[in-house]
Amino acid sequence: MSVQIGIIGGSGLYDMAELTEREERIVETPFGAPSGPYVVGTLRGKRVAFLARHGAGHRISPSELNFRANIFGFKHLGVDWILSASAVGSLQEQYRPLDLVFPDQFIDRTRGRISTFFGNGIVAHVGFAHPLCAPLSALAASVAREAGARVHEGGTYVCMEGPQFSTLAESKLYRAWGADIIGMTNLQEAKLALEAEIAYSTMALVTDYDCWHPDHDSVTVEMIIANLTENAKMAQQVIAGTVERLDVTQRVPAHSALKTAIITRPDAIPAQVKKDLAPLIGKYVS
Repeated sequence: MSVQIGIIGGSGLYDMAELTEREERIVETPFGAPSGPYVVGTLRGKRVAFLARHGAGHRISPSELNFRANIFGFKHLGVDWILSASAVGSLQEQYRPLDLVFPDQFIDRTRGRISTFFGNGIVAHVGFAHPLCAPLSALAASVAREAGARVHEGGTYVCMEGPQFSTLAESKLYRAWGADIIGMTNLQEAKLALEAEIAYSTMALVTDYDCWHPDHDSVTVEMIIANLTENAKMAQQVIAGTVERLDVTQRVPAHSALKTAIITRPDAIPAQVKKDLAPLIGKYVS
C-alpha cells in the first residue's frame, strides 16, 4: 500500500499514538536533510508518513527549518495530501486558548526563508490566492467538531519570523489588519506543498492570546507547553479521524498546480535541475 498522506507534527505533537506497523524512512533530498526520519505506518487503515517538524527533542527553531527538504521528502514518499498541526497565538478575542482554527489565508512576515523549489535555471509561478486546500480543511474541521473541539473555519494566519514573540506594537498592528492567529512555520510549508502538487491544510492549535490581550501581556513557554499538552490529545484524534475519512482518490486544484506554472522552455532547463526536480516536474518536463 502506497503512502499518500503526510502528517506534520508541530510543537507538542511529536508522535502519533495510533500509528502501527511503523518503520523509519531516512530520505535524502537535493535540498539537504529533512527534520528527521519519516515514520511510515498504518493509521486507521491507511498508510501515512509522520514527520516531527522540529526534530527529535524539539531542537530545530522555526528559522532553521529546512522546509524544502521536509516537503520534498513527502513527495519522494508518494504523498498527495498533508495535514499539519501547529501551535499559534490568538489575535482576536473569539479565538480562545485550546480552540482549533483551520485558516484559509496567510500574511508573510518572515525574512530570508527559501520558499520555492525553483530557480537555478527553471522558473515557475504557482498561483497562491487560495493557499490552503479547502476540502481537506473542511473535512478536518468537521471531524474536530464531532470530537467536541471548539472549531473555527477560515481566518488569516500571520507567519512571523521568530523565534521571539511579537512586540506589543506588532501585535496591535496585526489585529488592525484583521488577522486572526499568529505562528512561525506554516507559510513556507503551504507554498512548497503547492509547488509539489500536494494538497495542504493546517490545524492551528491556539495556545495563548498574543501580547495584545490585557490578561495575557506576557506569553511564556510554560503557558504554551501546558496548553499544548492539553491540545495534543485532541489533535491526534482529529488527525486520525481525518485520515480515516479522507478519500485519497479525489483530485483537488493543488494536484495540478504546476500544469501552467512552469515558464522556462524545457530545452533551456539544466539537466541536473531536471534530474533533481523530477519528482515534481517529471510529468510536465521530459
